[in-house]
Amino acid sequence: MGNSWWDKFVGTYLSDPSNLVYIGIYFGLIIFFTYFYVSITFNPDERADEMKKFGGFIPGIRPGRPTADYLRYVLSRITLPGSIYLGVIAVLPNLFLQIGAGGTVQNLPFGGTAVLIMIGVGLDTVKQIESQLMQRNYEGFLK
Repeated sequence: MGNSWWDKFVGTYLSDPSNLVYIGIYFGLIIFFTYFYVSITFNPDERADEMKKFGGFIPGIRPGRPTADYLRYVLSRITLPGSIYLGVIAVLPNLFLQIGAGGTVQNLPFGGTAVLIMIGVGLDTVKQIESQLMQRNYEGFLK
């Protein structure tokens, strides 16, 4: 029971966050789930209909189906670099472990997922501060 190839694979490669196989699989999963999240949360057909309904348009693109096709095209172009960027940010602490410690596991104060959460919370906080300042007609926070 404990000698299956899956148990050996998990024990050898997936139990050490500084292992290059672990890092590669982690990176691949981040890219996959970024595409999955974007496909669930952003519907180009729905956005195109909303734009048409409220009189919005993209210069040079006809409203309706051509707008949805254009949004789908742009979405496919920006999701790949965005997912690679997220993957690199999440994998950096593990790569530092691999390079700096010679592959031995050390206690890092944060991991890749924590970095992504901190960046997301930081950006959301700045957006909220910006909106509060805009309501009071102040200049922007970072200007």
